[in-house]
Amino acid sequence: MKSNSEPIKLFLVVAYSCTSLLVSLTPVLAKPTPGSSPSDAYGGLRLRSDAKTALAQATTFNQPSLPPGPPPGGRIRGGAKRGPGCPLKKPDLTALVHFTEEANSVTNVWGQTTVERPSWFFYVPYTKDLPYEVEFVLKEDPDSKDSKEIFQKAIALPDKPGIIRISLPTTVPPLALDKQYRWFFTINCDKQNYSPWTYVEGVIKRVELNPATVKELQTTELLKRYTIYAQNGIWYDALTTLAQLRQKNPKDAALQVEWRNLLSSIHLDDIAAEPILSDQP
Repeated sequence: MKSNSEPIKLFLVVAYSCTSLLVSLTPVLAKPTPGSSPSDAYGGLRLRSDAKTALAQATTFNQPSLPPGPPPGGRIRGGAKRGPGCPLKKPDLTALVHFTEEANSVTNVWGQTTVERPSWFFYVPYTKDLPYEVEFVLKEDPDSKDSKEIFQKAIALPDKPGIIRISLPTTVPPLALDKQYRWFFTINCDKQNYSPWTYVEGVIKRVELNPATVKELQTTELLKRYTIYAQNGIWYDALTTLAQLRQKNPKDAALQVEWRNLLSSIHLDDIAAEPILSDQP
């Protein structure tokens, strides 16, 4: 009589091999990396690298239409000149704000925020070893020559060229809803000869999103919040949220791609690789 032991042995070998293969294919992304915590800067939710990359590629900034009334105008680049005054730099002083260039060569620098005290980002090519005077100013009425100045602050130049953040402090009254304000960021490079300053300027407006979107923003992680702001054309909040994510996760390749995509969408490709420096108070 023929023994059944050989088929049984063959079955056990095949079963063991399949089990080993399944174990080897278990995603390593489910395991925390050494030194990491179960939650991270994405609002307490760990996202797989491929999921973050897919989201980064899908996010687009929907630029809103200009507000009614006189065009806001403004300057996105400092335009420093050779000779006396600020030396020519590449990239030059740049405001990280979306803008439009009209057919009549007029540049309109204008963006929206939903927060009472927003943040502005600027690429500064000059460093603290230079005796330059730097100032940020926020005015109440963007269309009036006699507009009221509501915030003024001297800014310290950074240790190295890079992107700095300036936030409105709690000592300043909050921005009013549906009201426009004009901001200026100026650098005086030659105080003795009164040479022309290099500067950038633009207009900011605080708006309110619909209740459903506000509720979603309150209950979701930072990366999703960035996407919501970008899709709704809220430039300042989108940029601030993405900058926070990048500073908390400086080696995250997906966030670096998202940052480049965002700045490239407003034709600031030359600024995309510049470092984000520590906040200005």
